[in-house]
Amino acid sequence: MIQIIPVPGLPEIQPGDDIASLITKCLHDQTCTIIHGDIFVIAQKIVSKAEGRIADLHEVIPSRRATEWAADWNKDPRIIELVLRESKSILRMERGIIISETQHGFVCANAGVDASNTAENAAVLLPEDPDESARALQLKLQESFAVPLGIIISDTFGRAWREGLVNVALGVSGLPALIDYRGQRDGEGKLLNATVIACADELASAAELVMGKADRVPVVIVRGFRSDAPPGNAHDLIRPAERDLFRS
Repeated sequence: MIQIIPVPGLPEIQPGDDIASLITKCLHDQTCTIIHGDIFVIAQKIVSKAEGRIADLHEVIPSRRATEWAADWNKDPRIIELVLRESKSILRMERGIIISETQHGFVCANAGVDASNTAENAAVLLPEDPDESARALQLKLQESFAVPLGIIISDTFGRAWREGLVNVALGVSGLPALIDYRGQRDGEGKLLNATVIACADELASAAELVMGKADRVPVVIVRGFRSDAPPGNAHDLIRPAERDLFRS
């Protein structure tokens, strides 16, 4: 049985904060026991804030491209400039929406640049290496609780084929990102040829039901997930451009 347990009580995260220590203190204060195989799902925004990935909009000088496009769509040109800087390539710039490929390889809106739930005239950028951030948090939390743990750093993405937003995994450590069922048989004995489950994304989405966008619960524990698949990372979830029907 899967359980999703919120970790309330974290303070507002500031650059340089040790998230692992803050989580550990919260859980000790609440006398919450951490067990073997627990997975911490941690909101990208607090990881970015702790790592200092905060842009001061006063210091952003928009390019001509950013200024003109922002004027056309009533956007803040400084935010548009950050989106352009954080993008490896721009896939779409239409109807006031920018879909880009980030430096990490993620395809998402606005290159992950986010000005919500942050200080005035500031914007939060994605971590430079979310998988490495996840590994560092895993090591620290495993040391604190003396049991093997998994870490997912999550963020909210749209989806090409469906309405609505879901949380996905940007960083993964200590658990599989994908479970590959190809070559196995289904319940009717038929050979599975295409079934690869994005379990890290599924766990991130499940966690969001407890985290909420306005509830200020940036960390939850997912308990009860079990898989024999080898550990992976979020890079495993990125579809190569040559197999992406939207970029072919």
